Amino acid sequence: MAAQTEDEDNEHEPLRKLLSILASPWTLLLLHRLHMEGPKRFGELRRRLGSISTKTLTERLRLLEAEGWISRHYEPTVPPQVTYAITPKVLELDGVMVELDRIAERWYGNQK
Repeated sequence: MAAQTEDEDNEHEPLRKLLSILASPWTLLLLHRLHMEGPKRFGELRRRLGSISTKTLTERLRLLEAEGWISRHYEPTVPPQVTYAITPKVLELDGVMVELDRIAERWYGNQK
């Protein structure tokens, strides 16, 4: 087996980065919820995701905001209201999200 050159490794860097973000725990489900259900506040997201911890949800939201995948809208009310939504960038994943939804339903939808 021939060793890969540095150029060949770099050629896969964009895909590696995309997959590393998508593969992090809860990320796809979080994006799916925001994509299918629209903007959500933190507490509502936590309830909709099930057993995700507050710490993990906070970490994922910060990562996705830093990557430009979600937006954070802050309202300085009492208590403050923070709403999260996907950005147009994530809409490029629409076909992937819909297809994963279909596959999940086919594979696991009728299990009880």
